[in-house]
Amino acid sequence: MTARLIDGIALSQQLRKQVAARAQALRQRGVQPGLAVILVGDNPASQVYVRNKVKACEEAGFHSLLERYDASLSQPALLEHIARLNLDERIHGILVQLPLPDHIDAQRVIEAISPEKDVDGFHIASAGALMTGLPGFWPCTPYGCLKMLDSIGYDLKGKHAVVIGRSNIVGKPMALMLLQRNATVTVCHSGTQNLAHFTRQADVIVAAVGRRNVLTADMVKPGAVVLDVGMNRNDEGKLCGDVDFEGVRQVASYITPVPGGVGPMTITMLLINTLESAERVANLSS
Repeated sequence: MTARLIDGIALSQQLRKQVAARAQALRQRGVQPGLAVILVGDNPASQVYVRNKVKACEEAGFHSLLERYDASLSQPALLEHIARLNLDERIHGILVQLPLPDHIDAQRVIEAISPEKDVDGFHIASAGALMTGLPGFWPCTPYGCLKMLDSIGYDLKGKHAVVIGRSNIVGKPMALMLLQRNATVTVCHSGTQNLAHFTRQADVIVAAVGRRNVLTADMVKPGAVVLDVGMNRNDEGKLCGDVDFEGVRQVASYITPVPGGVGPMTITMLLINTLESAERVANLSS
């Protein structure tokens, strides 16, 4: 068996066409979806991420606002900028690019964003909505994973899903989303003993720990679906995920590549969250 690839690039392009069409319909009603991105400091990776987000917004017909600040920006000043954007009716989503400089409390900054504009899905109100099954913004990376499962017509009901990782950004929200789809979910992490015992039982595995080869072929049940959220570098300096791709693809039924898998979906889901925020505003004002 050789696993079929779930092509995140192709799926994201398909979804972005739908986003652009919905954004055009909103503009005809006088509402242009708007995303504000705040970048503090000069982290090279963050600059690339932000540039890609701004480009994606412009291609979808969104209003895009990028605010760059020096790494010396104080926390009170950053909170003032967020408060201003919270009140800006042209802005439907606010994203503060992480990581932030050490002198700034990232959680405090996230909580300063209005929940109605928390398109990253990191606010405690968003987490609470996901936990209780209420409407809200879902974190973009696990949301993208769910869309990838939808794209292959995968029914999660009654399936055993194993999530490797327990971060607030991917692991925990991923587990909750899978639960909402009636999967039986096991969350594994750095304290889990005998990881392979759990992964060999899984119909779906989401690897999201940021460590190379955390999942190898002997740890995967034949026919399982494997989603690789990791982003690492191999010995040659090339991008790779958390999964031993060449080995696991001989066992799994579907697998996501790195790069070109989950990564492109993250920005796409950010666009969808921002669009939905704008649509809510348009419906309230119509």
